[in-house]
Amino acid sequence: MEGVIKFSAEGKQRKDAINEHILVCLSSSPSNERVVKTAVRMASGFGSQLTALYVRTPEHEAMAPEDSKRLENHIRIAEAAGAETVTTHGDDVPEQIAEYARLSGATKIVIGINTAGRRRLFSKPSLTERLFELVPGIDVHVIPDTGSLGAYYGKKGPFKRAILPSRKDMGITVALLAAATAVGLLFQRLGFTEANIITVYLLSVILISILTRGFTCGVLGSFASVILFNYFLTEPRLTLRAYGSGYPVTFAITLAASIIAGTLAARLKAQAKLSAGDAFRTKLLFETNRILQGAKSEREILSITASRVSKLLNVDTSVYFADEKGLASGMLFFAGGEGSEQAPSEGSDFEAAQLAYSGKKESGTGTKPLKSIKFVYTPIRAGESVCGVLGIGAAHRGTDASEKGIVQSILGECGLALENLRNAKGREEAAVLAKNEQLRANLLRTISHDLRTPLTSISGNADTLLSNRAVLDDETADRLLSDIRDDAEWLTGLVENLLSISKIGDGSIRLDVSDQIAEDVLEEALRHIDRESVNHTIKLETGCEPILTRMDARLIIQVIVNLVNNAVKHTPAGTLITVRAVQEGKQAVISISDNGQGIPDELKEKVFEMFFTGDNNVGDSRRSMGLGLPLCRSILEAHGSGLMLDDNVPSGCVFSFKLPLSEVDLNE
Repeated sequence: MEGVIKFSAEGKQRKDAINEHILVCLSSSPSNERVVKTAVRMASGFGSQLTALYVRTPEHEAMAPEDSKRLENHIRIAEAAGAETVTTHGDDVPEQIAEYARLSGATKIVIGINTAGRRRLFSKPSLTERLFELVPGIDVHVIPDTGSLGAYYGKKGPFKRAILPSRKDMGITVALLAAATAVGLLFQRLGFTEANIITVYLLSVILISILTRGFTCGVLGSFASVILFNYFLTEPRLTLRAYGSGYPVTFAITLAASIIAGTLAARLKAQAKLSAGDAFRTKLLFETNRILQGAKSEREILSITASRVSKLLNVDTSVYFADEKGLASGMLFFAGGEGSEQAPSEGSDFEAAQLAYSGKKESGTGTKPLKSIKFVYTPIRAGESVCGVLGIGAAHRGTDASEKGIVQSILGECGLALENLRNAKGREEAAVLAKNEQLRANLLRTISHDLRTPLTSISGNADTLLSNRAVLDDETADRLLSDIRDDAEWLTGLVENLLSISKIGDGSIRLDVSDQIAEDVLEEALRHIDRESVNHTIKLETGCEPILTRMDARLIIQVIVNLVNNAVKHTPAGTLITVRAVQEGKQAVISISDNGQGIPDELKEKVFEMFFTGDNNVGDSRRSMGLGLPLCRSILEAHGSGLMLDDNVPSGCVFSFKLPLSEVDLNE
C-alpha cells in the first residue's frame, strides 16, 4: 500500500510539473541576467514551459544605448534557453504583467526587486507589491537586485525617465499659455466668470500635453497656468497676491486638475502611438501571411520572408536556400526595397550562414564579433528541418524587443508556410503514386485479359495446322494462317502503342519535325489501315492546292491510323469514314469523321482516359486496351496541338486536330 501511495504521489508531482508555466520579466537592469538564468533553471528543473515577457512603455524610446544592449542580451539568453519571448505595450507595468500572466495561464512569475532602498511612508506600492495584489493566485518569485539600476526599467518614476523638453516644445508651451492668457483677458472684459477662464487654461494644458513630447511640458504648463491666472486675472493684478480668501483653494484645485488633465492627455497620446505601432505590426503580419500562402515554392517563401524583414527593419537582409547537399545560392535584399542581387557563395558571411545552418542556431555578428561579418544569421525551420538561413544586417543590431518579436513572428509564419507547402506536395505525390498504382493495376489486368484471346487463338490455330495439316484443305489452312497473321499484327500494334505511351510519358520521345504535304501523309496512313476496313467506305478529301505543314510524319501517321481504325472498329459495316484536310488561316485542320451512332456527351471526355474502353459499341473497346485515343492526344500535345471530339451532323462523330502551316510557299 505504501508503495502504491508513493507511486501515486510521484505521478501527481510529475503531472503538476508538466502543467507549470513560468513567466520571467525582462528588463535592462544589469542583474536581470541573473533573474533570467534563475527562471531558466526553474523551468529546466520542473520541465515546464518558459515565457520571457517585456513590457514596453512610452518611455522605452528614451532608454540609454547601454541599457538597450543589456536588454537585447537578456532576450538572447532567454531565447537560447528555449523560452518564448513576448512584448506587450502599456504604461502600467505590473498591470500588464498580471494581465498577460492571467491570459497565458502562467503559474509562476519570476522578477527582480531593488533592495538598495526601502519604501517611504505614504509612497506608492512597489512593482512587486502591486503584483502580489493583482495576481494573488500565482506564485511570485522575487530575485534580489543589488545593482545600481533597481527599478524595472533602470530608473525610477516617469518624470525622471522623461526627456528634457526641446526648444520646439518650449515654444509651443509658451505660445499656448500666452494665447490662453489673451483669451482670459478678453473673456474678463466681456464679463465671463472666472470658471470660464479656468477652463481656457485647462484646455491649453491639455493641448500642451498633446502637442509636446513627454510629461515635462504638461507639468510645467500646469504650474505656469496657475501663476499666469493669479498674476494677470485676479485682484490685485500684476502681483502674485489675491484678495479673495478662497483663491488659494481655487489655485490648488486648478493646479491639480491641470496636472491630472495634462498627464492623462500625455498618456493617451503615448497609448495612441503604441496602438498605431501594434496596428502596423498586425497589418504587416496579416499581409505577410497572405503573401506567403500564395507562394508556390520554398525559394519564393524564403525570398518573401527576407524582403518583408528588410522592409520592417529598413535594413539589408540576406537569405540562403538549402538543398539536399546543404546551403546553396542566396539573395541579398537592400533596405528600403531598392532591389536585390545574388548573395556571395563564399567568404566569412557565407561561413557564418553555414554555421547557423549546421548548428541550427544563430551565428554571425553579435555571437562572433568579427568585423568582416555583415549579418546576424538565423536558421529558418519547417518542423525539425532547416530550409534556409536568414541574415539581418549588423547595422540593426540594436533591434528592440518589439521589432524582434515581429521578426520571430514572421519567421514563424514562414515556417508554417513551408510546412503547408511540403504537406501539399506530399499529398500531391501520394495522389500521383495512388494514381500510378491504379494505372499499373489496370494495365496488368487489361494486358492479361486482352492478350489471352489473341495468344490463345494463335496457339490454337498453330496446333491445328501442325496436327492436321495433311487433312486440311487449302482454304481452311489459308484461313487459319490469316487468323494467325491478324492476331500477330494486332499484338504488334498493341506493343507499339504501349512503347509510344511510355516514351511520351517519360519525355524520352523526340519529335523529328519537317515540312510535309498533308495529302501524302494521309495517303500513306490509309495504306496501314486494318483489313477490316474493307467493310467500310473510306473517303479522302483534300483541297485543290497541296497543304504544306510542319509535323513529325511518322507520329502523325500513327495518329491517323489509330483514329481511322477506331472508327472502323466502333461503327457498323457500310459506314462512311471521311478523312479530310483543309486550310484555315495559318493552320491545317485534319479531321476523321463517320456517320455511325456517335458518342454520348457524358462519355466524350472519358474516351481520352487511359484504359477506358466503354462498351462494345463506343470508344476503343473491341479487343482494345483503351490506349489509342490517349496516345493520339499525347502525340498532338507534343506538337503543340490537341485532339478535339465533336458530333457529326446528322449522326456520328468527328475527331480533328490542327497543325501549323509551313512558312514555305509551294507556289514560289
